[in-house]
Amino acid sequence: MWDQLLSFSFFTMLLAFSPGPDNIFVLTQSLVNGSKKGIATTAGLISGCIVHTTFLAFGVSVIIAASPTAILVIKIIGAAYLFFLAFKVYLSSSKIELNEKVSPKSNWELFKIGVIMNLVNPKVLLFFLAFFPSFLWEPNDNTVVQFYILGITFMVVSFVIFSSIALLAGSISSFILKHKNAGFYLKWLQILVFVGIALFILFT
Repeated sequence: MWDQLLSFSFFTMLLAFSPGPDNIFVLTQSLVNGSKKGIATTAGLISGCIVHTTFLAFGVSVIIAASPTAILVIKIIGAAYLFFLAFKVYLSSSKIELNEKVSPKSNWELFKIGVIMNLVNPKVLLFFLAFFPSFLWEPNDNTVVQFYILGITFMVVSFVIFSSIALLAGSISSFILKHKNAGFYLKWLQILVFVGIALFILFT
């Protein structure tokens, strides 16, 4: 169990650091409105994950219980999806846009925006489906509880990383603006993370 959780936490940390729409949004809000606004946004984004975890826990658990080979099929589909995400990042621009034209909002408004951004994005649930099942330590046991443990771990690790981004927004943005190649390296970091997780899923 602990080995699986440590591996899961490590990959979650890498994902949280990799540049994506969520952490760029947190960074932008923090730059314009202050760190507290960034943390409020983070809290909203993370809170939405409990809904995706619930769908995953009860939906996938039924599938796994119904067929012993289901977990293998889910792993193969999940790895294929992660390879697809890596390919999409490869095709995308390496330029990171920090748009500072953001209208000021209250902490509650930003929290709600974060929740909605998470809930209406079907890619989050697809990613959970690709990522979580391979870290179950007892696929034939109570998988609902295991999915919730993984979900809570994902939320805690992501909240810590995203909040750190909010608190260090000024330094991070200065680094990105000073180093023209930062976007290139961050882009390839994201590709390596997706490919690394896909390979981990396939071969463990």
